[in-house]
Amino acid sequence: MARAPKFSARISGRWRIVAMSGWDRDAIDLVEPAYVEFTRNGTSQFGFFAVHGWLDCRSLERDGRPGVEFTWEGSDEGDRVSGRGWAVLVDDQTIEGHLFFHLGDDSSFRARPFTDADELDRP
Repeated sequence: MARAPKFSARISGRWRIVAMSGWDRDAIDLVEPAYVEFTRNGTSQFGFFAVHGWLDCRSLERDGRPGVEFTWEGSDEGDRVSGRGWAVLVDDQTIEGHLFFHLGDDSSFRARPFTDADELDRP
């Protein structure tokens, strides 16, 4: 069954991950510029380090700020991985959240809107 859009248009879009507590900037940009992308239909994705994940998102509000919580599955250097996470809109230029690997690492993250210039940052 198809779902209607579930979360704020303000958080929808491609966001450039600029910091993670678990890894430094060079590591998170190893394969491509680190990102998280939220689509209004609730199916989204992220990529950082050698990890790529597909998200199943639900809307949430935390301290009066719009956001999403999600489960995810994906790959880390070819190995299947999964987990959960959340993100909230701090202001129009920043989201913050936390990403958890099932039975593994976790990391907070901060992101800003992705720009064309971010594509030029490819390693």
